[in-house]
Amino acid sequence: MWAHRMLLLRAGDRLTEAGLHRLEEVLDDDAFEEVAAAWAVKEHLRRILSAPTVAAAQNARIDFELTVAAAGLPEADRLSATVGKWWVEIKVFIRTRVTNARTEAANTAIKQVKRTGRGYRNQANYQSRILARSFRRTRRRSQIHPRAGLHAQV
Repeated sequence: MWAHRMLLLRAGDRLTEAGLHRLEEVLDDDAFEEVAAAWAVKEHLRRILSAPTVAAAQNARIDFELTVAAAGLPEADRLSATVGKWWVEIKVFIRTRVTNARTEAANTAIKQVKRTGRGYRNQANYQSRILARSFRRTRRRSQIHPRAGLHAQV
């Protein structure tokens, strides 16, 4: 199982012919029946999230629910319940293709600063450290050379 983890994590529509053949060999083994069911659930969830319209996503959700029922895995049932609870937010994502990934990344960076600081006693130093880290990350992503200044945006 561990030897095939990267193959199982890869998107089914992005597999090469050789990868698809290897995946079929792995999933045809009776010992991997639950893994095959979980992989099918994962692929159907991907179809929901990659649907171009809400109507297509709703159709993909029906297929997802049928796959979850056929899988008979408690983990898949919990995933299905989570998709149901978050369905309104999923529809918003499908319409807008906007996520809060940058906010989550910033929160993770702040938590990392807090962990490495091991308890700041001075609130101003803590805030300065967070802002400095955020500034460095933003500057690295910037398309404008730091020495070019604002004139380069014109």
